Amino acid sequence: HGGVDGGTVGNTTGITESELNLKYAKKLTEYLQNFGITVVNTRETMDGLYENYSSDYKQEDMQKRSDIINSSNAQLVVSIHMNKFSSSAENGAQVFYKEGCEDGKRMAESIKDMLCANFDNARKLTIAGDFYILNCTDITGVIVECGFLSNPTEERNLQDENYMNKMCYSIYVGIINYLKVVNY
Repeated sequence: HGGVDGGTVGNTTGITESELNLKYAKKLTEYLQNFGITVVNTRETMDGLYENYSSDYKQEDMQKRSDIINSSNAQLVVSIHMNKFSSSAENGAQVFYKEGCEDGKRMAESIKDMLCANFDNARKLTIAGDFYILNCTDITGVIVECGFLSNPTEERNLQDENYMNKMCYSIYVGIINYLKVVNY
């Protein structure tokens, strides 16, 4: 998301997913860099990764993200998102991984465990699926949906700095715990 593609929009405040994704990614980056981990972000500003007035901006944006990921020499990919559902009752952070990727499943489980330890409503299951951002590379990756912008309470929480810090710290610790297992 970014630029004209704001992603999902909060029902109550109108906050965009692209704005929150960027804030959360920057906070997670800060935690990881403070631990000495090199981070390459696919988006640093509110702009999308496509040419202005592109008729196929979404595909162009995703291709540029794929190019950044594949040229980064990264050990893993973490894609930050906000969720939405037709029922405003749905809530909770959730982690997805690429179908058939056992390392992705292990990383998803590690992050999920930390989310569940710190948030009562975090989803207890990780879900395998067919996701472009994870399929475009052979690098182990996950998608973290930090919460539902369609839920008014969660929408407010997701905009709270303390909540964001706790969410990103939980993701960070999940990543570190996963790296400890695969690197030793």
